[in-house]
Amino acid sequence: MQNETPDGIDTAPSEHRKAGTIQSVSTAAGFLRVLANASGPLALGVIAKRAGTSGSMAHRYLQSLVREELAVQDPASGHYDLGPLALGVGMAALRRLDPVELAAREMKQFAERTAASAGVAIWTERGPTLVRWYRSAVFSINSLALGDVLPLDNSACGLMFQAFLPEDRIARARVSQPEGFRGSRPDPGVLAEVRATSWCELKGHLLPHVAGQAVPVFDPQGEIACVMTTVANLGDEVTDAIGRDLREVALTLSKATAGRIEVR
Repeated sequence: MQNETPDGIDTAPSEHRKAGTIQSVSTAAGFLRVLANASGPLALGVIAKRAGTSGSMAHRYLQSLVREELAVQDPASGHYDLGPLALGVGMAALRRLDPVELAAREMKQFAERTAASAGVAIWTERGPTLVRWYRSAVFSINSLALGDVLPLDNSACGLMFQAFLPEDRIARARVSQPEGFRGSRPDPGVLAEVRATSWCELKGHLLPHVAGQAVPVFDPQGEIACVMTTVANLGDEVTDAIGRDLREVALTLSKATAGRIEVR
């Protein structure tokens, strides 16, 4: 809970003073975060409890946010919600998002710190296509390169896209890929599992002793924007560690893209 002085001004904890931050801005952001994470308008008492402040402090800050149009208050119920300025800021942030570029930045760093080559694939009329590819300094013995189209049915990327894209788009790409290249059509149960976990791993599918992993990146509308994928030497300890790292990257990136992720 925040500390308050007799004149109603909250005092800054030592960590805020050391960091050189403005406590009132941080406190206001906390109330906005509560409103943003709610499924609808909230009562003053609920907001105060979730923000960890007193009711009087919550009231003062919320009234200030209402005055600046960052929040609105329903005159009938007294409940608070996000205001037009907050929505405008959110929309401006969304227009600046580029999930592919954000994913590419993460995968470049991933390849630099792990024993896996890593990249980003988007969906084209030919199927999953690598638009970024970074070779690991530890593991780089693979034939993948920028612009390569990956097999639809015989790659982790291909299965991930199939799990989240409409069937008609998959069908068009299936026609363009030679049967021997794309592989065998996956069982619906496999795609259901990929969809439920937002995770796919295949071992020895393209090259012996090589494992491929993939996680999706969603846009703010909840649609798949691209897939982050890795290729590494097949080894339980190595691939498990890479998989854990890739899941963490996916969870972190989902916050930056305002998308969704349920990697398990």
